[in-house]
Amino acid sequence: MVAAGFSSFDTMVDKANHVLKEIEHAYGWPKERRKQSYAALRAVLHHLRDRLSVDEAVHFGAQLPTLLRGVYYDGWKPAETPVKLTGEEFFRRVRHDFPYAIEGDTEQLVRTVLHVLENHISEGEWKDLKARMPDSMSAVMPS
Repeated sequence: MVAAGFSSFDTMVDKANHVLKEIEHAYGWPKERRKQSYAALRAVLHHLRDRLSVDEAVHFGAQLPTLLRGVYYDGWKPAETPVKLTGEEFFRRVRHDFPYAIEGDTEQLVRTVLHVLENHISEGEWKDLKARMPDSMSAVMPS
């Protein structure tokens, strides 16, 4: 547990670290690769957010743990969304924003992050999100 000196902040940091640990565990990374799990989460969240309409992005973002919600909204330009992306374009953009070597491929990285995110989003919201994605993207999303 990280001690920020205020229990609500400590809880937010713990929840965010828990998600990062889940990504590390699922991808097989040691804790020393925390910057990579963060970079992967950030890249996937940003391009997922930008692919959604403003209303859809807000509904999805509201379900994220508080600290991750800040990461999700960081740099968002609602007037420039949604950005129509195919699955391949999505993977290219995630890869561009992930500055580390990838074991496997970008699709595996995206699948790993999405699988972890699914555990932190309500089933109904996840189904809505998946239904709004083009087939090429919904195919990589866990069901």
